[in-house]
Amino acid sequence: MRRSRTDEFDRFVAARWSALFHLARLLTGGDQHRAEDLLQEALVKLWFAWPRVSEQAPEAYVRTVLARAAARSERRHWWGEQPVDPLPDRPGSADATAAVDERSRLEAALALLPARQRAAVVLRYYMDLPEGQAAEVLRCPVGTARSLTTRGVARLRQLLAEAVDPVE
Repeated sequence: MRRSRTDEFDRFVAARWSALFHLARLLTGGDQHRAEDLLQEALVKLWFAWPRVSEQAPEAYVRTVLARAAARSERRHWWGEQPVDPLPDRPGSADATAAVDERSRLEAALALLPARQRAAVVLRYYMDLPEGQAAEVLRCPVGTARSLTTRGVARLRQLLAEAVDPVE
C-alpha cells in the first residue's frame, strides 16, 4: 500500500514539476533559487498530506502552500549572498529572443510588486483562478483580493510603460 502512494506522489511531481516551479518563480519575483526552496518546502508539506489530499486536489494544495509560503518568506529579510554583477547571457536562438525578452521584462516588473499584489496577480492571471479561490488562497475577503489584483495590474502597466518609454 505504501509503495503505491509513493509511486502516485512521484508521478504527480514528475508531471507537474515544471508548471509548479514556474509558479514559484513568479511568486518569488523571478528568483530561481528561492523558487526552488519554496517548491521543495511545498512538496515536503504535500508528501505529509498526500494520504489526505491525493484523491482530492493535490495541485490546488501545492498552489495554496506556495502562495502562502511566498508571502511569509517575503516578510523575512534575507542577508545571504547578493550577486554584484549580472551573469552573462547565454547565446541562443534569435527567433526566441523576443519572447524571452518580453517574459523577462514582465517577470522583472512582477518582482517589483509587493508580495501580496504579486501573489494576487499570479493567482488570477497565470493560474487563472476565479476571484473566490484566489481570495481563499490569500486568506482574505474577495474584495481585498480583487483590490490587490487591480492595483497590481495597474502598477505592472505603469512599470512596463516606463520601461518602454525611458525618461530623457
